[in-house]
Amino acid sequence: MTIDVLQSKLDHLPEQPGVYLFKDGQGEVLYVGKASVLSNRVRSYFQKGTDHSPKNIVLVGKIVDLDTIVTRSELEALILENNLIKRHRPRFNILLRDDKQYPYLRLPIKEDFPRLTVVRRVQKDGALYYGPYPPAGALRETLKVIKKTFPLATCTIAIDGKADRACIEFEIKRCMAPCTGNQSKEDYHRIVAQVRQFLEGRDHELLDNLRAQMEQAAEREEFEEAARLRDRLFNIERTLEKQRITQTTTTDQDVIGLARQGTAVDLQILFVRGGLLIGRKDYFWPQSADTSDEELVRSAIEQFYSKDGQPPKELLIPTDLDDAKVIEEWLSGKRGNTVCVVTPERGVKHQLVLLAEENVAASVANHLRDEEVGRQAVEELKRLIRLDVVPTRIEGFDISNTMGNQSVASMVVWEDGQMKKADYRRFTIKTVTGANDFASMQEVVTRRYGASEHLARPDLILIDGGLGQLAAAMEGLKQVGQEDLPIIGLAKARGEKEERIFLPGRKNPIVLRANSPATHLVQRIRDEAHRFAITFHRKLRSKALMASPLDQINGIGEITRTRLLKQYGSLANIAVATVDELTASGLDAKTVEAMRKALAATTPPDK
Repeated sequence: MTIDVLQSKLDHLPEQPGVYLFKDGQGEVLYVGKASVLSNRVRSYFQKGTDHSPKNIVLVGKIVDLDTIVTRSELEALILENNLIKRHRPRFNILLRDDKQYPYLRLPIKEDFPRLTVVRRVQKDGALYYGPYPPAGALRETLKVIKKTFPLATCTIAIDGKADRACIEFEIKRCMAPCTGNQSKEDYHRIVAQVRQFLEGRDHELLDNLRAQMEQAAEREEFEEAARLRDRLFNIERTLEKQRITQTTTTDQDVIGLARQGTAVDLQILFVRGGLLIGRKDYFWPQSADTSDEELVRSAIEQFYSKDGQPPKELLIPTDLDDAKVIEEWLSGKRGNTVCVVTPERGVKHQLVLLAEENVAASVANHLRDEEVGRQAVEELKRLIRLDVVPTRIEGFDISNTMGNQSVASMVVWEDGQMKKADYRRFTIKTVTGANDFASMQEVVTRRYGASEHLARPDLILIDGGLGQLAAAMEGLKQVGQEDLPIIGLAKARGEKEERIFLPGRKNPIVLRANSPATHLVQRIRDEAHRFAITFHRKLRSKALMASPLDQINGIGEITRTRLLKQYGSLANIAVATVDELTASGLDAKTVEAMRKALAATTPPDK
């Protein structure tokens, strides 16, 4: 595009709200922004005498073309901007590296016997959602406390009060067996109410109710029930004492803190639910000195909450935003009721922001230390194995099987100082029979580097194993014309502690120093590949162990299978059931015939 055409677009910009996209000569989107008035905002980039940041000076120098999209409101522009940033990933926008969905606890209070489940998406289905819980440990700890303290059902069976007997959870007093009719719907919902009070931070109300119930049970001389309530009261008080960070409010809040050190910036979001700090999320940018605090905070808010997460009632931020009202309107729409965006200057809320900033200041220092160690590791690795470039992307492979059964492989990716889980891959070995790790490694390397899948080429391939596995992987690369890719094997000699790197064409390995940064890096990648392979292998093995002849029959899904097993007690009993009995169970004649044939061939009758 010529300068005249670009200038013509600048001369005819809309006077309405919308989104603008700056592009380079190849049509790649460099930056996506929104504006309340497109003409004013876009022209400001090109006006002489404007005091631009160094980043914007570089950006403007690369702009060859631009597009604009008019919207009906600034709110629509904000939503469209988010979608376009996620689609194009422009290099001049501030991008959050983390792209996962965060877990929530779901409590379907409209059901007769609600049970807590972990979900990744918040839906408008009448259930209550609590979270998010970015660290998995915070979610596990919360569930552990609830399971230990509140006798809420955790099974997945349909609770109708007609079960023959209770499970082990009833025996250890973790459930009151509503499935057998031992607990009424009303009594069960009293427990649900207590769980709600606990998750919503209404601890005074919860503790007062429990004390009253305990005293009433004691007056009725129901001392066992009073003791259970006393223990529950004690466990809740101890948990709240450890987690409570403020006693002034039970409002759900997210608190953003930001810290700089040199060119590096770190931003953290603390999640406070009912006064309980349940977790935090950290974002680090090593080179963001030219980006203002306002842009960093706005980008973090827009990208984080554009996922299917539920915003809190209150968002505390460290700097004022010009478009805070628009962001409030957008977050309120996602939540379904009012969300306030606040920049507190004093009081308890200001103390929470200071707490977030204390956390993030320590975090940015840790990131910089880790970056320095990482830099030393890759430079040492480059020198040791004589690479042409410092590796910024390393792909690690491992094989896992049990006596040759359920053979699988994993590929993990280390990139720019951290594991890149979005690029991980799992492989079920297809062409190898039995325990042949060499042939399996050759297959998986051939499939990875011979595939048309769009993944970046690695600077280095790391194979878990010695000369045999390395030779097999090299043969796989040769088959697909990728033998120029640098590759190493990593293994320990039998009875030795030192790690050894095996190189193509070299018989004697390089012995690594135990405490060197390069050793820690390759160990980390190898161990992650091993973990990922083992996890996949266990999943397949468990699936195979749980397999049933019923799974192979068209017309019988998981729900029908569970219902039949509950009704008849075993596969053997289903096999000897009459056609009329099975038809009365809701199966059609064709499915009954197929099922009886399958079970007759595989299941001996009960004696």
